[in-house]
Amino acid sequence: MYKKLPNLVLGFHGCDREVFEKVVFYGEPMRISNNTYDWLGNGIYFWEQNYLRAYEWAEKSPKIKEPAVIGAVIDLGYCLNLTDSASAEKLRLGYEMLKLYIKATGKEMPVNKKSEKTTDILLRDLDCAVIQQIHDYNKQKKIPDFDSVRGVFTEGGPVYPEACFQEKTHIQICICNPNCIKGYFNPLTPNPEYVMP
Repeated sequence: MYKKLPNLVLGFHGCDREVFEKVVFYGEPMRISNNTYDWLGNGIYFWEQNYLRAYEWAEKSPKIKEPAVIGAVIDLGYCLNLTDSASAEKLRLGYEMLKLYIKATGKEMPVNKKSEKTTDILLRDLDCAVIQQIHDYNKQKKIPDFDSVRGVFTEGGPVYPEACFQEKTHIQICICNPNCIKGYFNPLTPNPEYVMP
C-alpha cells in the first residue's frame, strides 16, 4: 500500500563528459548497468540529492577521461525502498530463494567483497543477486515489477573519532523502469549573490 513514493527526487549520475553530452544535449538514453556487483541490482544508477558524490565518483573512476554529472528528475514509482524496515522481509525471502536456486543449479553462492583500496564493501555480488532474485520472482508470479530500488549506504570511515556517522554515507537509487526518469539537466553552480532557498 505504501510502496509508491509520492514525490519527485533529484538524482545525479557521475560519468564521462562524452556520455553527459550524448544524454543531456542529444537525448540518448542512459545505459542500464547489469554488473554482477551492482549494489541494488540491474538498472540506471543515481546518487539521490548528492551532486558532490556523483562528481567525486566520476573524478576517481579510472575509466573516465573528463568527469561530468548528469542531473535527473525522477519519480521513484513502485519502489523497493530499502530505507523502509518492511523491505527487510523481502530481502530475507529473496536470499532464501537465491539459496534454493543455487542449490538446484549447483552454482556457487555469490559473495560481497571488500575493495582492494578501502575497507568498504564495494563489490556487492550477493546483494545484487538477492535483488535480482526478487525481480525474477515477481515476474514469474506476475507481481508488478518494481520501478526502482532505493538504499542507504554507509561508506568512507568515521567523520570524527568514535563517530557512527560515515564520511560518504549516501542514498543510491537504481532505476529499473526508465520511464521513471522525467528529464535530464545540466546541474548549475550556485549564484553567490543570492542565498540558497
